[in-house]
Amino acid sequence: MPHYDGKVRLRASGDDQNWSLSLLEDTSAADLRTSAYLGSVRRYHVPMPPSPARSDFPKVKVSPRGVSRLKSGHVWVYRSDVLDADGIPPGSLIAVTDQRGKPLGTALYSSSSQIAIRMISHEPVPDFPALLRRRIADAIAYREKLVRDTDAYRLIFSEADFLPGLIVDRYNDILSLQILTQAIDANPVRETVISELVNQLSPASVIERVDPRVRELETLPPRASGLVHGDKTATTFTMNGVQFHFDALEGQKTGAFLDQRENYAAAAEYAHGKALDVFCYQGGFALHLARVCDQVTGVDSSRPALEVADQNAALNRREIEWIEANAFDLLKDYAASSQQYDTVVLDPPAFAKTKRDLDSALRGYKELNLRALKMLRPGGVLVTCSCSYHVNESSFLEMLGSAALDAHRTLRLLEVRGQGKDHPVLLNVPETAYLKCVIGHVT
Repeated sequence: MPHYDGKVRLRASGDDQNWSLSLLEDTSAADLRTSAYLGSVRRYHVPMPPSPARSDFPKVKVSPRGVSRLKSGHVWVYRSDVLDADGIPPGSLIAVTDQRGKPLGTALYSSSSQIAIRMISHEPVPDFPALLRRRIADAIAYREKLVRDTDAYRLIFSEADFLPGLIVDRYNDILSLQILTQAIDANPVRETVISELVNQLSPASVIERVDPRVRELETLPPRASGLVHGDKTATTFTMNGVQFHFDALEGQKTGAFLDQRENYAAAAEYAHGKALDVFCYQGGFALHLARVCDQVTGVDSSRPALEVADQNAALNRREIEWIEANAFDLLKDYAASSQQYDTVVLDPPAFAKTKRDLDSALRGYKELNLRALKMLRPGGVLVTCSCSYHVNESSFLEMLGSAALDAHRTLRLLEVRGQGKDHPVLLNVPETAYLKCVIGHVT
């Protein structure tokens, strides 16, 4: 592997087979959760006891606004709508009621998050471990009906699979999980989750990927990422016929960006000619484009990501040019020097991690897309993405239209897409929908 020094170009040799990653998620879902905490951090952890009888659950009353939110189909109650939670242990199962004491269902309680209540059922839950096992089995069965052409996909997507605070991804024979709430972190719950995953899927290993910031904000004790079952930490997996290396203890979140899997294949249906993949990470789009394009260049600011991308190119016997550079600076230079492409992919990280970031995020997206549009030849294809939940589809399309006008280009929409079907969207929980992927024809 050549040494990187600033903005460096290197080519992956198709003959070199030697080679010596975690929410919403996609980035957005985890970022949304970690932006939702208030107050000072205290460190404590109370293991969850076995489910008590329904009458023994601590009761938490919520305001009329909280009741209205639940009746609209949402599953969260914010701390500002909790009327009384004094003495409720962290991570407890609770009975949620309105002001008059009318039952609303059973929920998981967090003593630290702004999202204080996450509903798990409209009914009493007499046996929480049994509920966990059933929902894990249901999540696995859901994917078996929908997921095709891959052995890597999201198995459990938190609220979207009615298991708030739990993310599980599958990479061939390795499972990668994240635990994001006090309730799911309790030892009896952990043991139930891991044992059921092993029982259902017989993986070689289960790895827990830990985000220290999330644990601190949830006032959970420090924990290192590592094996919780088995001893295998690396494997290869396949998406749409493209192979990838996977090191379970490296990379972002739980590993690769599995939410883009279906978009990788869709982009390859329209891509042609000379292609540029910006924010390429470990080469997801670039490797798919290499099957149909004459020349592919991938750009990322992360040297470790490019090193894995280079290994992935060799694994697939593809010759791809990788450039380590700041994407904004590179696009500015390329646009100024009249570089031209037939296909450009933009897949940046989340620019809007909170509502306060929305205006600056839209300016950033516009700058990227404006420069990309100027670099596309007539008949070119733009694939542009956003994983920022706070940038909704309407705002993203409005930004894109404005960028096209300023670039003096006409953009015809070919597809407006979202996250893969293994990342389900609950219609009444808009936070579960975060990824936008627009494919357009440029003239």
